[in-house]
Amino acid sequence: MAEWAAKRFWNSAEAVPEGEGFAVHLDGRPVKTPAKAALTLPSEALARAVADEWAAQGEKIDPSTMPFTRSANSALDRVAPQHAEVAEIVAAYGESDLICYRADSPRALSRLQAEAWDPLIDWARDVLEAPLIVTTGVMHVPQPATTVESLRALVHRLDPFALTALHDLTSLSGSLVMGLAALDGHASPETLWTLSRVDEDWQISQWGEDEEASELAARKRADFLHAAALYRLSRATR
Repeated sequence: MAEWAAKRFWNSAEAVPEGEGFAVHLDGRPVKTPAKAALTLPSEALARAVADEWAAQGEKIDPSTMPFTRSANSALDRVAPQHAEVAEIVAAYGESDLICYRADSPRALSRLQAEAWDPLIDWARDVLEAPLIVTTGVMHVPQPATTVESLRALVHRLDPFALTALHDLTSLSGSLVMGLAALDGHASPETLWTLSRVDEDWQISQWGEDEEASELAARKRADFLHAAALYRLSRATR
């Protein structure tokens, strides 16, 4: 977005049908990505969200207030051209998923981790057909080859917009299973974010809250919820 004009140059922004998807037009002219590709969105709902961001701009364009536009640009300019490479990065989280590594002490923390993460372990086994090995400590434990391959196949099947969302959901939470659970609707994004924060929230309960860490966590939470919204809008049928 650094190449875009700093000042607003349009009056109206609208979502319009374009081939098998939807485009965003500014005064009747289609928006393009920074790489000059057509900004074609997979659903009208997502195109409207992008158009609303453009319509809401003041005299000067502020990219920080256009998260759906940024994500769409990323999906088209970065993820789509190197889909396999991005999918491999995301799938690799399944080999050392957050929910598989538990504290051996204190017992109260171990219990909180089990209560939060065991249902996701069960869901991965029963729904994703990806049984995971749970261990204590931080030493890496290899997961079954069939599990790794099942998770990898799920990730590689995603389209660029879904993969863009999953990349952020997974990297922000540290868990591919949580990312896939968000896409599946197994639990709300807010609930999944809270589940990803069990260790951090435990530390806060013991030692208090650090202002800088809290601000960082708030930004990550907003990005996690945005990624979930990106996926939901990209799949909307109306």
